[in-house]
Amino acid sequence: MAKWVYDFEEGSEQMRNLLGGKGAGLSEMTRIGLPVPPGFTITTEACKDYQKRGYISEEIKQETLEHLRKLEEKTAKKFGDPENPLLVSVRSGAPVSMPGMMDTILNLGLNDEAVEGLKKLTQNGRFAYDSYRRFIQMFGDVVMGVPHEEFEKILSYHKEKNGFKSDVELTEEVLKEVIADYKKLYREHTGKDFPQDPMEQLFLAIEAVFKSWNNPRAITYRMLNKIPDDLGTAVNIVMMVFGNMGNDSATGVAFTRNPSTGEKKLYGEYLVNAQGEDVVAGIRTPKQIDELKNEMPETYNELLRVANILEHHYRDMQDMEFTIERGKLYMLQTRSGKRTARAAVKIAVDMVKEGLITKEEAVLRVSTEQIDQLLHKMIDPKAEVKVIAKGLPASPGAASGKVVFDVKEAAQRGKIGEAVILVRPETTPEDLEGMAHSQGILTTRGGMTAHAAVVARGMGIPCIVGAESIKLDLENKTFVVNGVTVRENDIITIDGTTGNVILGEVPMVEPELSGEFEEFLKIADELRKLGVKANANTPEEARRARSYGAEGIGLCRTERMFLQPDRLPVMQDMIIAETPEERREHLSKLEPLQKKDFYEILKEMDGFPVIIRLLDPPLHEFLPQRERLEKEIEELRQTDFDSELLKKKERQLKRSKELSEFNPMIGFRGCRVGIIYPEIYEMQTQAIVDAAIQLKKEGFNPKPKIMLPLIGHVNEMRTLREKVEKIVKDKLNEAGMNLKIEIGTMVEVPRAALTADQIAQYADFFSYGTNDLTQTTFAYSRDDAEGTFLPYYLEHKILEKDPFMTIDRDGVGKLVRIGVVLGRHANPSLEIGVCGEHGGDPESIEFFHYAGLDYVSCSPFRVPIARLAAAQVSVKEKGKTVFVDK
Repeated sequence: MAKWVYDFEEGSEQMRNLLGGKGAGLSEMTRIGLPVPPGFTITTEACKDYQKRGYISEEIKQETLEHLRKLEEKTAKKFGDPENPLLVSVRSGAPVSMPGMMDTILNLGLNDEAVEGLKKLTQNGRFAYDSYRRFIQMFGDVVMGVPHEEFEKILSYHKEKNGFKSDVELTEEVLKEVIADYKKLYREHTGKDFPQDPMEQLFLAIEAVFKSWNNPRAITYRMLNKIPDDLGTAVNIVMMVFGNMGNDSATGVAFTRNPSTGEKKLYGEYLVNAQGEDVVAGIRTPKQIDELKNEMPETYNELLRVANILEHHYRDMQDMEFTIERGKLYMLQTRSGKRTARAAVKIAVDMVKEGLITKEEAVLRVSTEQIDQLLHKMIDPKAEVKVIAKGLPASPGAASGKVVFDVKEAAQRGKIGEAVILVRPETTPEDLEGMAHSQGILTTRGGMTAHAAVVARGMGIPCIVGAESIKLDLENKTFVVNGVTVRENDIITIDGTTGNVILGEVPMVEPELSGEFEEFLKIADELRKLGVKANANTPEEARRARSYGAEGIGLCRTERMFLQPDRLPVMQDMIIAETPEERREHLSKLEPLQKKDFYEILKEMDGFPVIIRLLDPPLHEFLPQRERLEKEIEELRQTDFDSELLKKKERQLKRSKELSEFNPMIGFRGCRVGIIYPEIYEMQTQAIVDAAIQLKKEGFNPKPKIMLPLIGHVNEMRTLREKVEKIVKDKLNEAGMNLKIEIGTMVEVPRAALTADQIAQYADFFSYGTNDLTQTTFAYSRDDAEGTFLPYYLEHKILEKDPFMTIDRDGVGKLVRIGVVLGRHANPSLEIGVCGEHGGDPESIEFFHYAGLDYVSCSPFRVPIARLAAAQVSVKEKGKTVFVDK
């Protein structure tokens, strides 16, 4: 027989999938003796059952009532009793943290009679009626869909009418008037009176929480964070404890370490005489947790004790919700806290040093997405800036963009690539889509644990909250601060690290790896098996790659070197030349320039391997566009009929037509050009060897490797290898130098993978060019597919993932594995890597690890990501013996 409901004493952290994160946390805290209000959890399985049926089954209802009776016994209170009412909160709790995405109802069980009983019990009429008005508002909004802002309008009206500035000033009499107006509003929107039966309230609330699993903001959050849709949410029924009982009561959120910086110090905020929703909603600006030390010293010390116990118990930074009722501390939630990328790295490194976690655990505590966030740009320290306001630095990094006040507009404009900064009084969970498509977020209210702050940190979006000096005028789409008026579409810059709001666009600088970031990546390096190299074509890119920890260059594309303005005309002359002698003449002008290129790159990578790919693209790509040539020729014929320039243009056009192909992707390019015009590869090889010889003479340790592109047949490999190897040997013998220069190929056509055993006999290394291998395997042109059918394929799940972003394991991946097995069988010392875009994709890196590659090579900016991804798959592999494709 299924069990649908568990008391907190029956559960534990190990039951997270069944009890949800919140329920598991409450059970675990109860189990280890921390102060938790009694309660019970209705499981995620009950939610799934509800989703199937469309209603709560009688079996689940009966089990819920049995546990409610037990709760009454524990608390010596009775649910629905007018004299001694048991009030509860009804709170969601998914197995995966989804802060603010689903619904909560507090103070449930109150009605017109019970509120009087609560007043007598507590001798506090203001508290009782404040709790009742909150309950009507939350129940009306969450359960019945009465617009939240309509309740707020009524509340604002009564505050203004009585000259009150904040909610805590509302008297018992005024609160009774508010409640009467709330009930009218409820009746107008629902056609019913506010329910007085607590049992009716309870099951309507449970159903509302189940429904909230599929509300639009929860669906969007799951999609953005790749959370499965079939987990469901648990429902927690918890005895109410009250932070709004007066000045000896409070509610707050605290982290065991600073979630923004990672500093080891209790961090958080609280509000006196308030309930939990007040803190996270950002309605009142809360106090820093340090102030609690002065206001309630004993309670603060108890909170410190509990925080320390929880961090050591969970061995991770904890995000805790608490309520203080008349000086007594109650813990309402604990979970692993969301943190910025910077904090995640520092906490992981510090906890290894403290002996709390192992190095293996540390690398799994930081995501590759967080490493990516750390590589975001920052404001140039030398830039002169005009700071117009300052708020709380809620999520680090800097962003510039046009000011937008409307959430939907921010989403629409952000989706089409426009840089916008969303400016709001505060944000709510419904604003998620607009936030996700903004470059940065600025709010005038709220604290570091407000919704905007938590969500922005999770997404890695720069965010400033609580910039109270800013006066917003949403109707006229402006804000005013310190005499400066900022209108919609004006550009501002926000610095989520300092809290500064800056007028205009500000110069940014690239971040540098230092401190804990370097320590963390060194830990990752200790654990990974895959090497990590970079794709780099210039000395500057090589320098950047080294600064990010690249262990060499896995792909240096030589064709980009010919596109510089002083070289392209010479390259074009070489292409239109009609004899090998003419071609060599032009190539001789390029050779010293190529030598200089290779010299500088090899020098930057001194001691590390540099794989240099010989010319790969079709020759016609270096010639002017045919339409442009035809137009220029027509103009020259009318003005300068017999000029040398006209003759040259005509030769270029003729050659362009000769080289034109229906499908250049599978045409005359790569090794085919090197075989038909061997003088091109001769020049490049000579330049590589001469650069290496010069560096060796100067005391450096160059390690060049020569890559032959687009090999599809063993005879192509053999023919070119013999020619290249002869040039290398002759040059080295002439210089009297012993220098190892390996020769290999890029595997980028299916036939090369399928005949890898033949090709490997003539190759020192393979490097998979998975961009082209994907194109040739699928018969997709990347540029065309992404603008035509590929978006449809992804949206309708014809393809699960973009094969150009994440490797297609079943097709392209199978070719990779075949090539590895065949290549190593023929040549056991064969080094194998990958240099396509997939080399920087964490999911693809996992595949390459299991496929047996030696290294991945990626963009310099993705090197740190690759270092971590390679370490993570090594750690996950421990204990596994079989690789199963995902």
